Amino acid sequence: MSAAVILAAVLGGGVFFVARRIFFRRKALKLLRFPAGLMRGKTVIVTGANSGIGRATAAELLKLQARVVMACRDRQRAEEAAQDIKNQAGPNQGEVVVKHLDLASLQSVRSFCDEIIREEPRIDVLINNAGLYQCPYSRTEEGYEMQLGVNHLGHFLLTNLLLDLLKQSAPSRIVVVSSKLYKYGSINFEDLNSEQNYNKSFCYSQSKLANLLFTRELARRLDGTGVTVNALTPGIVRTRLGRHVNIPLLIKPLFMLVSWMFFKSPLEGAQTPLYLACSPEVEGVSGKCFANCEEEQLLSKATDDHTAKRLWDLSESMVGLRG
Repeated sequence: MSAAVILAAVLGGGVFFVARRIFFRRKALKLLRFPAGLMRGKTVIVTGANSGIGRATAAELLKLQARVVMACRDRQRAEEAAQDIKNQAGPNQGEVVVKHLDLASLQSVRSFCDEIIREEPRIDVLINNAGLYQCPYSRTEEGYEMQLGVNHLGHFLLTNLLLDLLKQSAPSRIVVVSSKLYKYGSINFEDLNSEQNYNKSFCYSQSKLANLLFTRELARRLDGTGVTVNALTPGIVRTRLGRHVNIPLLIKPLFMLVSWMFFKSPLEGAQTPLYLACSPEVEGVSGKCFANCEEEQLLSKATDDHTAKRLWDLSESMVGLRG
């Protein structure tokens, strides 16, 4: 037996054992069933809606007769995805609108919001779904570390610029997609932009912790407005989010097999965003985090009001909302 085969067997067995211990203790999810036409007359914006959880969420909202605004960086891929989900949605479907939105460009965010405010009379739900995971070091158009810039700062500006329209449309909802990997992060105020050191895993976790702290502070600021905001952790889902992760060639086939056997499908991953966007059960609920359509208890680092306020103030300055 060759050394390569032995190595593949050892690595593959190790991956399977670790994955089984860490990821695979989950119950089979029941897909949500909402009344037909539940979202008729409602406008929902979904960022990153051309693939993964965002696409599955948009597809289900379309079936519920929502007006779905797919806010995506790659317009061609978004148009193709829009056509696919329209073809699959059946005769009694809502409407799909494709808009260009590059969260790595604050100017693009501003242009998108100007267009939405000009063209859309209301926003009933904003789903901040798009994200980057452990990408090589790069910076946004304005010079911010890419994961922080896309996962947190882009959505921070987007949400703030659309708040007035969301308030006018109340009762309305904001949904923020975070990750359980927030547990391995902290907000490094001394090097928030990772100019002194870049660790792609830490930076992802930092950005997902920022999502949770943003949700908490925003909920406090929106109290009494009729606009709610909640976060969620979708779990391990088969999406393109992990495209920057290097998997050894020898074990890639085994990893793909394991992911198909045990990871959530995009539709399963979309259940909690759909729950927070549509369900009457969370009407009026705000400032919480959910997993598998149930409230999730967060670590204290994600519920620290002082850190949330400090991050908010700094984010305002970084995106140009504060002089």
